[in-house]
Amino acid sequence: MNFKFDTRDLALSGVFAGLYVVLNLVQMVTVGNPTIFGPIQLRVADCLIALAALLGWPVVAGVTVGCVVVNAFGTIGPIDIVFGSIANFVAATLVVMLRKRSLLACIAGAFPIGIIVGGGYLWWFFPMYDILGVSLHPMLATMVSITVSTLIVMAGIGYVLLKIMGRPGILESLKSHGLKTLTHKRMS
Repeated sequence: MNFKFDTRDLALSGVFAGLYVVLNLVQMVTVGNPTIFGPIQLRVADCLIALAALLGWPVVAGVTVGCVVVNAFGTIGPIDIVFGSIANFVAATLVVMLRKRSLLACIAGAFPIGIIVGGGYLWWFFPMYDILGVSLHPMLATMVSITVSTLIVMAGIGYVLLKIMGRPGILESLKSHGLKTLTHKRMS
């Protein structure tokens, strides 16, 4: 894997950081904070993490920095800023590593967010005890909740977005504008 970052990569990272922030802010204003910072985080912007399978490390950096900015708006504080961003970094890195199996990458990428955010600390702030009538320890309940909601966004919306962006016509257009893409034989 190529870890060399040039100015185009830096600019693309900035675009993804900005997109991540704007999508979350729009969701906060239109739907409300609980969908961004609550025990069921259906962050639509997390669909961008799936694009790390196509565009690589600039997306990893962008969704990580974007998460830092978004979590600074939350009420949880430094723990969410640090560990939420680490979760996005791990998730996007996992997507890059598993990119040859893009659906698996999108599914697997949801688990670090669920484990780190839901199981690591969010349950301290939002102690859930049952999911669909099943009584669980708050840590497990929040971990399941965050994992499932992230799966919906990443393996649902993100995977579809990745498939659309990976179409030959769109891919060639991206390349003709100077964007580097990760190439591989199989994007299942």
